[in-house]
Amino acid sequence: MLARRMRRDDMAEAVQRHPQRSVLIVEDETDLASLLQYNLEREGYACRCATAGDVALTEIRRNPPDLVVLDRMLPGLSGDEVASRLKRDPKTADIPLILLTAKAEEADQLVGFALGADDYVTKPFSMRILLARVSAVFRRAEAREGEPEVLSAGPITLNPSYHELTVHGTAVSLTATEFRLMRALMAARGRVLDRAGLIDAVLGAGAVVTDRTIDVHITALRKKLAAASGWIQTVRGVGYTFREPA
Repeated sequence: MLARRMRRDDMAEAVQRHPQRSVLIVEDETDLASLLQYNLEREGYACRCATAGDVALTEIRRNPPDLVVLDRMLPGLSGDEVASRLKRDPKTADIPLILLTAKAEEADQLVGFALGADDYVTKPFSMRILLARVSAVFRRAEAREGEPEVLSAGPITLNPSYHELTVHGTAVSLTATEFRLMRALMAARGRVLDRAGLIDAVLGAGAVVTDRTIDVHITALRKKLAAASGWIQTVRGVGYTFREPA
């Protein structure tokens, strides 16, 4: 009886820590999905599960969650396709996404981030690490709420509320990771950010990726900025900064 009462007290405290945060778990291994749900609910999150990609898309559009934990290898509609469709739809593009997968190669992770993932967790994984990643994603979302509505410099304007970046008034399509990277650079207002700092700001503290991950995203950003790419400058041996080209 005492143990049950203590567990209820722990659950109540967890709910206070994470008020009104909902997570959709998309995982076809039912035992793993149940384990994830149990641990996330212990942390105070409201959880739902989907075992197939098409079911997940329907559920997200019907009742958007605050976060999606998504397996890449699903029956029928793959997790990659689910991620791609979510990020292409303005109504769901801002929903944070953690990919959970057995695909552990660096190339796989780069594909995941290119799809718009906020974080990438490989199987087998530590439940504590996953819970920390979930918490980090929500902390970043909360931190962004205090940022200026619009960041602007030269021809470039970034509007977090609409998840929109424009160059000379023309919209530029960015993945979620590219958008966060651009926001971190612009918000630094000329300060130099090293790669480790950018990884923490964009992917969360504790993200296990190489420095090359940031370099790949910077290269992609510069291509999309085209003539305005000179605003993102490399500080050799240190990192990157966002300044007016000389």
